[in-house]
Amino acid sequence: QVQLVESGGGSVQAGGSLRLSCAASGDTSNPYCMAWFRRAPGKEREGVASFDSNGNTRYADSVKGRFTISRDNAKNTLYLQMNSLKPEDTAMYYCAAARGWALLQLRVSNFGYWGQGTQVTVSA
Repeated sequence: QVQLVESGGGSVQAGGSLRLSCAASGDTSNPYCMAWFRRAPGKEREGVASFDSNGNTRYADSVKGRFTISRDNAKNTLYLQMNSLKPEDTAMYYCAAARGWALLQLRVSNFGYWGQGTQVTVSA
């Protein structure tokens, strides 16, 4: 019902910044909780941040104070501003969505719509 396409990934040195974008298309008129997840090599996918339709946000402890999630509803786009990047932030970053008004817990099972991911690599 909704398609998600990530962009903005790349390579950056530690301490640098990147801004990821997630363009949504299809059935975008209904309320959605949007989120960013990531999966590092050899590790399971983990939640990074989420943003519900009322403007509430949730962040993983590992990114609080460094990452900011935002939405531009006019453009149907979700963003993740990543500052003070660390080598441990290196991962494939995925955009995800779930129908409804709730600010969901950052669990993979809560989200039914996924993008294909964009790679972020942080060098020491």
